[in-house]
Amino acid sequence: MRKTTLLLLVPALMLAACSSEKPADHSPDGYHRPLPTPSEAAVRQHIPDPQATDTLLPTVTGPFGARATISVPKAVPTGRFVVMPMNEGRGRAARNGDAAIVKYSAVVWKTGKHLPDSYAAGAHPRVFSVGRGSILAALDRAVHGQRAGSRVLVVAPAAAAYGSTGNARLGVSGKDTIVFVVDVMRVIAAHETITGSQADVSEDLPRVRMNRAQGTAAITVPDHGAPVELTVEPLVTGAGPVVKSGQTVVLQHSSTAWESARGKDQGELFMSSHAAGEPLIALIGRGNVLPGWDKALVGQRVGSRVLVVIPASLAYGEHPPKGITANTSVVSVLDVLAAA
Repeated sequence: MRKTTLLLLVPALMLAACSSEKPADHSPDGYHRPLPTPSEAAVRQHIPDPQATDTLLPTVTGPFGARATISVPKAVPTGRFVVMPMNEGRGRAARNGDAAIVKYSAVVWKTGKHLPDSYAAGAHPRVFSVGRGSILAALDRAVHGQRAGSRVLVVAPAAAAYGSTGNARLGVSGKDTIVFVVDVMRVIAAHETITGSQADVSEDLPRVRMNRAQGTAAITVPDHGAPVELTVEPLVTGAGPVVKSGQTVVLQHSSTAWESARGKDQGELFMSSHAAGEPLIALIGRGNVLPGWDKALVGQRVGSRVLVVIPASLAYGEHPPKGITANTSVVSVLDVLAAA
């Protein structure tokens, strides 16, 4: 996990640790977990290079974007790791650092047992950074290089799925081969930004100019104190669906500290997804990011750019990251690229 992401997640996790309430059903990195990631032991194992086909393969029926019907041969799998496109989409091809939104179906080869997938009641699509090791190798490698709109068959031996320890909760042993059918719903470029003319805001608020070459925001903070309340100003209003609490969002973000930036031509960014080389992917409305972000983003439309001035109580409070003064307000410019 990259430094800029940690700056967002750590304060929220500290707050959660002090709460007596039952934690939400998600992990600290902001991803839904209907399909758990492999154990540490599995990660350390050698993952074979995928092949394009095999002498023995499952058969798959059903349309793109719907649960696949997977028929597994009675014979023992060969043990090869197979990533085989079944049809090619016409959208962007996924590259390292891009954000992928996928739906998948999954069965255990040996037993034919269905694993939790994207089509169960209450399930969400899977959202992850391509090539960053944040998800099962089987899914990551299935998406890499594929175009949005593609359906991909994946035959994953244990090393590419749950490793030698398996997953007891799912009934997967350390020797099980898992069959996935992965639909690449959308690919978001690592440096994609929102387009459109920005609305004017009050002179009492920071001025935002976008550096289109770099994708970062140039933020000019007025030479006076910050607002005492959370301030949310749409700069570009998107036409996409409304972001709901519990969804995973894909964001580009730039942030500066009000006090250190006030009165300067441009505030220094202490946090930027573009500097990290990939958009931030996080669960929203559940305490996984800065509280001010949670409050600001729920209810926004996908495709929006939002200026958020966050008082210290909803940012880092008395325990900011290194280089930021305690009890300072934070100014963030957020591009809402997707929500799933």
